[in-house]
Amino acid sequence: MRLLRAEDHARMPWKNGGGETVEVAVHPAVPGLDGFDWRVSMATVAADGPFSCFPGIDRTLAVLDGAGLDLSVEGQGTHRLMPATAPLAFPGDVPAFARLVGGPVTDLNVMTRRRACRQRVARLRGAHPSAVLRGRWIVLVAAGPSLVAVDGREVPLRRGDALLGEGAAAVAGGDDPVDLFAVEIDPLSPS
Repeated sequence: MRLLRAEDHARMPWKNGGGETVEVAVHPAVPGLDGFDWRVSMATVAADGPFSCFPGIDRTLAVLDGAGLDLSVEGQGTHRLMPATAPLAFPGDVPAFARLVGGPVTDLNVMTRRRACRQRVARLRGAHPSAVLRGRWIVLVAAGPSLVAVDGREVPLRRGDALLGEGAAAVAGGDDPVDLFAVEIDPLSPS
């Protein structure tokens, strides 16, 4: 298990130049935005606009904070995403457009290369939430501070901090309410 502190996350421009991304973790760690198999990032969306197109990529988007956004995805309609709604999975290679509901939002964006891996994203909220994670996994704190237990080992985390691990792990929040995202990434077997 590796601790990824918020202040150490890499910052880079969006692919379409419309804003800035905070990269939490990526694999493999190659320059640019075309060679990754999976990527977990956060971004502040401050204006209405199109999402970047990522050929061959599947995406899951969740709103960490802010009033929310309406995301129109070609072929899937329009979805209102707010901190209380479930993450939305959609293909990253179809046109998508975001309209803010009431001011800027911060989002969590998980991307996986379709031919290389699959993803699952869940939000764990409240007191004593738990999950068993498998494969490669990331636990990200949406609101903190939080005390997170991984296989019984307690780790204090702040907003934006993440834990990166591999293999089966039991993740749980303590007595104080937490707001976490659990991301699982499973590699696909070569065919």
